[in-house]
Amino acid sequence: MKTHHVPEDVKQEIEKLVKELNYHCYRYYVLDAPVISDEEYDRLFRRLEELEEKYNYVLPDSPTQRVGAPPLEKFEKVRHREPMLSLDNAFSHEEVIEFDKRVKRFLGLKESEEIEYTVEPKYDGLAIELTYINGILQRASTRGDGYEGEDVTQNIKTIKSVPLRIEQVKTIPEEIDIRGEIYMYIEDFEALNRERADKGEPLFANPRNAAAGSVRQLDPSVTASRKLHLACYGIGAVKGIDFESQWEFINWLKEARFPTPHNISLAKGIEEVIRAIREIEEQRNQFPFETDGAVVKVNDFELQKRLGVKTREPRWAIAYKFPAHQGTTKIKEIIPSVGRTGIITPVAILEPVQIGGVTVSRSTLHNWDEIERKDIRVGDTVVVERAGDVIPHVIMVVKEKRTGKEKKFPIPERCPVCGAKAVREEGEVAVRCVGLNCPAQVRERIKHFASRGAMDIEGLGEKNVELLYEKGLIRHFVDLYKLKKDDLLKLPRFAEKSAQNLIDAIQRSKSTTLSRFLYALGILHVGEYTAKLLAHYFRRLEDLYHVTPERIMDIPQIGEKIARSVADFFSDSENLKTLEELKSLGLKIENPDFETEKTGTKPLEGLTFVITGTLPKPRKEVEAMIEEHGGHAASSVSRSTDYLVVGESPGSKLEKAKKYGVKTISYEELTEMIKGRTK
Repeated sequence: MKTHHVPEDVKQEIEKLVKELNYHCYRYYVLDAPVISDEEYDRLFRRLEELEEKYNYVLPDSPTQRVGAPPLEKFEKVRHREPMLSLDNAFSHEEVIEFDKRVKRFLGLKESEEIEYTVEPKYDGLAIELTYINGILQRASTRGDGYEGEDVTQNIKTIKSVPLRIEQVKTIPEEIDIRGEIYMYIEDFEALNRERADKGEPLFANPRNAAAGSVRQLDPSVTASRKLHLACYGIGAVKGIDFESQWEFINWLKEARFPTPHNISLAKGIEEVIRAIREIEEQRNQFPFETDGAVVKVNDFELQKRLGVKTREPRWAIAYKFPAHQGTTKIKEIIPSVGRTGIITPVAILEPVQIGGVTVSRSTLHNWDEIERKDIRVGDTVVVERAGDVIPHVIMVVKEKRTGKEKKFPIPERCPVCGAKAVREEGEVAVRCVGLNCPAQVRERIKHFASRGAMDIEGLGEKNVELLYEKGLIRHFVDLYKLKKDDLLKLPRFAEKSAQNLIDAIQRSKSTTLSRFLYALGILHVGEYTAKLLAHYFRRLEDLYHVTPERIMDIPQIGEKIARSVADFFSDSENLKTLEELKSLGLKIENPDFETEKTGTKPLEGLTFVITGTLPKPRKEVEAMIEEHGGHAASSVSRSTDYLVVGESPGSKLEKAKKYGVKTISYEELTEMIKGRTK
């Protein structure tokens, strides 16, 4: 590896970019008040990546270090320098008042004397400890048993609201352990569960379960793909700075750009504490996250120290738990509801019941495994809870109230919306409609069909798809090829030029490749790579009509799940009619991926390559060349990487390759491998 001197002006530019990008990250993810566009942020980020790669100069708090760590083999154990204790619970305001009396008795104070407390929402997430040394994040660990947790540093670094460096404060402590909660917004939790249902993966029970599962991933890239947040509220071991109170500490956290709890307040005396708890309870329906209570803490750190702990709970704090929002009602009927991705979900229609001030008349039953597990039937009396005060779901059946007239609800064999086959694959919980023309799925199918990796229809983004659908101009992606310029000119946002540009883009998409078209169809389990494999083994689209699962399974790297999905799609008569209609509208499909000679595998078959440095050809071109000859071009080095292709001025990937024992080759050696002369 060539060592390169880093010019001072480059160092300064990198340092400036890191500081600027971290500030904009804080504005976006903590304050929710961005001051630059996403495009400008991306431009600055790309510039930083280029400089770091070229000069191999990466700061520890660089935003580029948030993603890309290799998968772990296991989590290492971490001993907390100070125990992370759990809290005692109170279930009524009277118990909170009794807590105040206990505190005063222990401190030897009169009942008339008032103690200052902080009150904040109790986050329903995963407790975490962040260790900073000289201002740099060194380690993140889970609570575990309170004394020993797991090292999840690489995963926590992927969460954008977690500061990688402490800055903007006068005093940066030598060492400090900051405690907080990793949590997920309710809408992001619901989106994650929809995505998992679409893939046939088990659903998370609640946002807390989803946050914990996301942090405890051996592959940090999985954590990075989940929308996680942080709220910091506690302090562990500390050296080099003194705080007199919880309120002072919270304000220091805010200055240092740490996210802190919503609606945290300072309360003088127990009456103000009760008022603050009531305020959180009244507002919790408007919070974007789940909260199941409020946490009350003695504000003064000296008083906290005097109060100490009893067994595993501190005497200076208590968690007030909100009453559960539950109600008992009867299931009038169960209906199958089709989601935008084709998942058919059983929904219970209930006799209306008031739960937490809201009338609930329907509840998701999640899937048929859940119905079977809880033995839910039409006519049953059930207990319903509004989980997170938002999503009603059936907790249990009151079997004592059964009359014998209750009826089980079977798994549907046909889609209730379009009548196409309903498929439930072995080992999966999800039941799906395979109909290409299903109205319930149409908008999402159109967006996918037009996307860059599919038909690549420029100008047909999400907003325009929604607009065309709302105005009744498209009800299926086939309708795109029937659009006329005059249709578009009647719509808002379309002028002569923009209308013509979209029509031209749609016309251009008529000439495509088989792999792109197969991906565009949105067949379950068929991503870009699988679409390429199919195109490699089937010359024409028509060769897939009525294909058997066994024929698909003859293809290396394709298993039974994908094979059945492809066979189901191409055996549906409505789907085949749609494909023929597209051809009649002028669709022309070429297949450059088809291999006439199947006598041997491709020279790079099954190998993973990563590129670093400057090569004789543009990186995208080299990656395409690798993919074309059977290899996989990855973006970061891990233990599963086979070769690192090294060009001029290689970056930090070279060090990682050495660390993992990954073989390095030049561009010339790569081309020799493609010619069949292995290194």
